[in-house]
Amino acid sequence: MQLSQLFLLDITTLRHVCKSWVEQDPKEILQSVYDCMERTCEKLGQLHIDVSHIKAVGVTNQRETTLVWDKETGEPLYNAIVWLDLRTQSTVERLINKTPGKSKNHLKHKTGLPISTYFSAVKLRWLMDNVEEVAEAVLTHRAMFGTVDSWLIWCLTGGKSGGVHVTDVTNASRTMLFNIHTLDWDPELCRYFGVPMEILPKVKSSSEIYGSMNSGSLAGVPISGCLGDQSAALVGQMCFQDGQAKNTYGTGCFLLRNTGVEPVMSDHGLLTTIAYKLGKDAPAYYALEGSVAIAGAVVRWLKDNMGIIRSSSEIEKLAGEVGSSYGCYFVPAFSGLYAPYWEPSARGIICGLTQFTNRSHLAFAALEAVCFQTREILDAMNQDYGVPLSQLQVDGGMTSNRLLMQLQADILCVPVVKPSMPETTALGAAMAAGAAEGVGVWSLAPGDLAAVPTERYQPQINTEESEFRYARWKKAVQKAMNWETTEPVSNGNGTVD
Repeated sequence: MQLSQLFLLDITTLRHVCKSWVEQDPKEILQSVYDCMERTCEKLGQLHIDVSHIKAVGVTNQRETTLVWDKETGEPLYNAIVWLDLRTQSTVERLINKTPGKSKNHLKHKTGLPISTYFSAVKLRWLMDNVEEVAEAVLTHRAMFGTVDSWLIWCLTGGKSGGVHVTDVTNASRTMLFNIHTLDWDPELCRYFGVPMEILPKVKSSSEIYGSMNSGSLAGVPISGCLGDQSAALVGQMCFQDGQAKNTYGTGCFLLRNTGVEPVMSDHGLLTTIAYKLGKDAPAYYALEGSVAIAGAVVRWLKDNMGIIRSSSEIEKLAGEVGSSYGCYFVPAFSGLYAPYWEPSARGIICGLTQFTNRSHLAFAALEAVCFQTREILDAMNQDYGVPLSQLQVDGGMTSNRLLMQLQADILCVPVVKPSMPETTALGAAMAAGAAEGVGVWSLAPGDLAAVPTERYQPQINTEESEFRYARWKKAVQKAMNWETTEPVSNGNGTVD
């Protein structure tokens, strides 16, 4: 593959506004994309590569992060509400309470998802209920809703002057408004959340020409790939066979297993989602997914909040100094617990401390926490799928930490396989864009895919030790449950309603 022939957009920056609120400025996101494109074109010029060699643009993005903007002015009506934001907990409780049996899984047969703060529909409902500009724009038919991919593609293809309002099936499947069986927006789901269907983007495949760049150095270049970040990583890892799986270690941790063209509904707390649909007439492939809210974010917490390390790269050396947590367990439930528990009331806990515990033990416990959370997901996935995973393919920024990768192999008791190019999310978007009809830079047919060099980590501890540590972790998780209820709201008079 000639990656100089494509331009990739991977948007992942976060802004924490206040306790449990996480937002992004949509205009900053867009400007960062424009800046990135122009700098890339400058760099290509310095390398004596003509920008006319760029044949397509691929977009990959956070999937559930929610935006609403005015189609007449082109202005966002509020900041983007990020996937791990928790402000919608009371909205979720209200929605669950109106279901028969008060079940968070009431919509799962259509969406593959539990009713949770994680997904876009509850964030959109909050915006409509709490932001006057959004409510007014919906009533006057000026509102447009989308995840980050929709906002970017609309702006890049012209915005208020003819921009294309689209999303792909992988992003749509994370909204709770999309029927994963019919592959379209579902009127019943939209009524349930009180969302008018006119504000929704048109759903497309993950690999087709959606429109063309409207301005800048890449004006006229088609945008022809669009995948939610975790689906993009699955494609980038070339997990095209039924049963293949990958785990991405970023802010959170996301394990996806390809289940083929038929969805597998989970009985063990996992999500059923769209893996990819690589072409208008291509079949949709499904995946089982386990989502962990806090992975790399726990390292950032040790650095920014606690001052235990000065840079994220220091944690491997610090944890390696002790080689064990010595009975200290860290459950980083800063945003509640996602799969397999889906428990928003959980909060972070560190337990098993003694007078001898030091910062190195905490660093080791933080890395172990990432691995234990992955183990919980893999156990659930093996039960749902019925065939144990024989190895785990990994990617993402945290995979540069060799201690973490060895810990992961030890705790899973299966080999961990890391590709030589760990940024598979961007690679997946490139693969989808280059394979689109009308672009045809390359083929994704099985016989045309090249083998990728890998690094392999084998388990180095016995199963009994691994199981003992895992059992202690599970005990710690139970201690983290039921800490938080819906936050009381001040009435402005110094008292609480």
